[in-house]
Amino acid sequence: MRLGASPEGLLERLAVWFRWGPKPVADTHAAFLFARIVMAAADAGVFEALADGPLGAQEAAARLRLQPRPLEQAMRALAAQGYLIARPDGRYALTRGARQWLLADSADTVVHKLAFQRAEWAWTERLDGWLRDGAPVDMHASMGADDWRLYQRAMRDMAAQPARELARRLPLRAPARMLDLAGGHGLYAAALCRAHPGLSAVVLERAEALPEAQRLLARERMGARVRHHACDILADAWPAGAYDVILLANVAHHLTEGENLEVARRAAGLLAPGGAFVVVDHLDQGLRERSRIAPVLSVFFGLTSASGTWPVEAVAGWMREAGLEPAKPLRFLRSPGLVALAGRLKRRRPAGPSASSPQA
Repeated sequence: MRLGASPEGLLERLAVWFRWGPKPVADTHAAFLFARIVMAAADAGVFEALADGPLGAQEAAARLRLQPRPLEQAMRALAAQGYLIARPDGRYALTRGARQWLLADSADTVVHKLAFQRAEWAWTERLDGWLRDGAPVDMHASMGADDWRLYQRAMRDMAAQPARELARRLPLRAPARMLDLAGGHGLYAAALCRAHPGLSAVVLERAEALPEAQRLLARERMGARVRHHACDILADAWPAGAYDVILLANVAHHLTEGENLEVARRAAGLLAPGGAFVVVDHLDQGLRERSRIAPVLSVFFGLTSASGTWPVEAVAGWMREAGLEPAKPLRFLRSPGLVALAGRLKRRRPAGPSASSPQA
């Protein structure tokens, strides 16, 4: 995925090719302005107001208690960028994409992610200082109860499609037990358990996240097959057992190299014969690959967690050091840049401290 201006028509393509226009302005001013338009419209309920049919700006403004002229301008902008359809009678309707992504009851909704982006936007105000002093925000330490609630909802939105795809495509051998590390909402565990009727899962998550994470998991109606266990995966012992699947989904980018290696070693120590340690993340596949979003996300994770996105080769290296044999990376079809890498035991585990316990 490339970011930035997308030229339309021959003249715009020539302008980009010959650098007639200032690309940095297109990449910044228009981008951040339209991002805020989409976020504000979602927060104001504009897309929900159009769910049952087209409305004009005057009628929508009356329903939402907004000002008609600013709303008309925002709706025209949304129509210009393919979020709404401007009808000849002056009313606006949802596009198929807006109906899929921007209605709260859609299976693929991202409205909670857009709401949480207000916090993310605030964190990026620290970017200039971070470039100078290298001091990160430490997002997890800075969040209060409301932030954790929004965060869990946002991460649930972002997991919906990849969880379903992982459950379809990850090769597993009649798994019975799963450990989901810092799995929050539990959507990955629920999807894998649905795909494998004999599988049950324990989702480890820190205490601050559990109130909302448990509410979200209850919506999946998995009962006792998927349950939470309060645990900081770096500081606390993991539940002992022999697991067929141990999942680390969208967590490695918050951990240092040493922490990721330690997690891989502890996971390897708890795998059943033939079991798999699976890392799902936006892994850096190099600047010549089709997906180039990972280096951009790496800046955000460096700012907020003092870490970043990791190369596929680094993750495979941690697995090998832990005694696992990494398989070929699985690239998600519907989530550009997202990669799953599975490692299986390749030799007997060396004797040493209990794998379920953190190292001193």
